[in-house]
Amino acid sequence: MYQRAPSHLGCTLLNALAVSEPLIRGNWINALADTGWAVTHALVSPELAVQLRREAIDLHENGYLSRAGVGRAEDHALLSSIRRDKTKWLSRESAVQAAYLDVMEEVRLAVNSSLFMGLFSYEAHFAAYEPGAFYKRHMDAFKGARNRVLSSVFYLNEDWLAEDGGALAIYADETSTEIADVVVPELGTLVLFLSEDIPHEVLPANRDRYSIAGWFRVNDRGVAPSLQVALPTTPDLPDLN
Repeated sequence: MYQRAPSHLGCTLLNALAVSEPLIRGNWINALADTGWAVTHALVSPELAVQLRREAIDLHENGYLSRAGVGRAEDHALLSSIRRDKTKWLSRESAVQAAYLDVMEEVRLAVNSSLFMGLFSYEAHFAAYEPGAFYKRHMDAFKGARNRVLSSVFYLNEDWLAEDGGALAIYADETSTEIADVVVPELGTLVLFLSEDIPHEVLPANRDRYSIAGWFRVNDRGVAPSLQVALPTTPDLPDLN
């Protein structure tokens, strides 16, 4: 049965989101509607961000992250010319990870309330980019497939400098060749963008770079929302971020 993580982690709506109530009904929602992407620094509490950073580093340093690939199921492949990050799916068995998933549930509800996108479920993984790692320009979902609809990236890096590289480059649409926005992967920064419409790339990192990449999906499995939230997500869709 679905349960929230302990409130002392700063993960309830009151602790993690109350300070950003104007944003929930304002700035980032408006940006998402107007441009297809939004950048905000106020939706995850600083305390939870630090705990997620520690967890990501610990998992990485202890060998729990695996090389990420591209493609579906039998077509899945490790292509170092396209991406060189390592990943591990989030699980509710970890209280800290469950806390982040709770925050993303509140984001889902806010987006559905304001933009009527019909977001149904969410999946996410830690991502580690070691020095020299990158991810070439891509989109997170196949056009019209309606699997992943809204993407999220939450950054876990302290004191990130321009010379550290690893920025997220965002393009306005699939025909654009010019970069529309560059996001520095600084701790506490959350990026949301339309999975089928917004091309993006991770520029080469010059030091270890940590993030949580996630995707909101529409209901394509015929499962009741309350049950879907309780179940662990099976990564059977394109692992594209």
